[in-house]
Amino acid sequence: MTATQTGRDVILRMDNADKRFHGVHALKGVSIELGRGEVHAICGENGAGKSTLMKILMGVYSADSGTMYLNGKPVHFLSPRQALDAGIAIIEQELTPIPDMTVAENIFLGREPMVAGLFVNYRELNRMALEVLARIEVNIDPHRKMKTLSVAEVQLVEIAKALSYDSQVLIMDEPTSALGEKETDILFEIIHSLKEQGKGIFYISHRLKEIFRIADVVTILRDGEYIATRRTSGLDQDTLVSLMISRKLEGQYIKGNVPTLTPLLQVRDLVKRGRHEPISLELRRGEILGIYGLVGAGRSEFLESLFGVVKPDGGEILLNGKRASHRTPYDSIKNGVAFVTEDRKNSGLALILSVKDNATITSVRKYHRGPFVNRRRERDDVSRAIDFFSIKTPSERQLVRNLSGGNQQKVVLGRWLLSRPTILLMDEPTRGIDVGAKREIYRFMSDFASAGNGVIMVSSELPEIIGMADRILVFKDGRLSGEAARGEATEERLMQMAT
Repeated sequence: MTATQTGRDVILRMDNADKRFHGVHALKGVSIELGRGEVHAICGENGAGKSTLMKILMGVYSADSGTMYLNGKPVHFLSPRQALDAGIAIIEQELTPIPDMTVAENIFLGREPMVAGLFVNYRELNRMALEVLARIEVNIDPHRKMKTLSVAEVQLVEIAKALSYDSQVLIMDEPTSALGEKETDILFEIIHSLKEQGKGIFYISHRLKEIFRIADVVTILRDGEYIATRRTSGLDQDTLVSLMISRKLEGQYIKGNVPTLTPLLQVRDLVKRGRHEPISLELRRGEILGIYGLVGAGRSEFLESLFGVVKPDGGEILLNGKRASHRTPYDSIKNGVAFVTEDRKNSGLALILSVKDNATITSVRKYHRGPFVNRRRERDDVSRAIDFFSIKTPSERQLVRNLSGGNQQKVVLGRWLLSRPTILLMDEPTRGIDVGAKREIYRFMSDFASAGNGVIMVSSELPEIIGMADRILVFKDGRLSGEAARGEATEERLMQMAT
């Protein structure tokens, strides 16, 4: 397909991109083009090849074969730096900030204003950072170290960084995965402005409502192959899902658990100064308890206090009516509590280790008898976790960094399954996960609760929290601001309590 054939002003075109990784055929001759002033969505399940294709366009990977054209001229990027210089920028799904550098230093890394060519002009650097942050209505101090920011704040800084290049092509890979409703609305306003300036945007998202809200065109990939390209104006969600997964999905939310009245976990006035106010709540056997709130409301901070990632300043935790110590994560794990964090790359996984090592890292003691390791039991348990969650991996020895985002999340769940918990804390459990993998995780949550266990789920997605939770607690400014029972919660009511 060419600009002449379609009558479109094409900025970027890729013909027959092909890529293999360690025997896995990630892309199979995929062709795609991006028009000027167009938002082109790329859809597909985890492992469909979306991020691989975008990284080839960005020079992160080199295609085994295929040709890329920018403004009608063939180009081949050997590094992201070359792509940036040519006018292509990316906001990646997996955030990679430099933790000990400031916000301003991260945004303009390698492009700092200099004095006499020798010293960084920090006053000008911070002014430039404030200016680009103001463009997306973000109030973050440019002097702050990146390691002090929340995941959502890091995502906003990454967006500001990409916009600072003033590129003609912008690749957005799950840009709203860590954002709340307000931040997402701001981002979409920015995208509309970029379209009016003639920029082209490739947009990857598993949130299908976003695709229909923001995209002009959508291309579907499946198992590394091109399936179709459609105008969103002539497409509906059911058709899009069927093109993505080639199988019938019956209902998005899998929910068969029935909560009891028996308390499993009781939290009384748990507080961490500067992070959240005193929080009291109860989790019952068989229950999925939802926690909703806007970015910065204190939801993740509360889970970290509850699990012992940070030591709370006060409060009491009771398990089955008995007082329990959760001063450290090790205490929590011994007490049957598991924690699926919102940032699987930085706090959920060891990317340089194998699927096997990641799956057994929290329960490694049970395979040891003195100096000996029961390798057979270890292999059997890992194989069970791989089968249970349908993890797509060539073998248990595959490095986790080579798996798709959805399969990485399943490895995290498989790890906690092997620790045999009774309480599961889940912070944004389906962030960056495709619709098929989401259903598998929902099914696991429901089955887990049905076995007499309990789940506390933090989610920024209102349909998800309403679809899966038996009760919903709403956080605002580090405190509980309201509660809604299943069947009574609406998006409007939850948003009112959150704001």
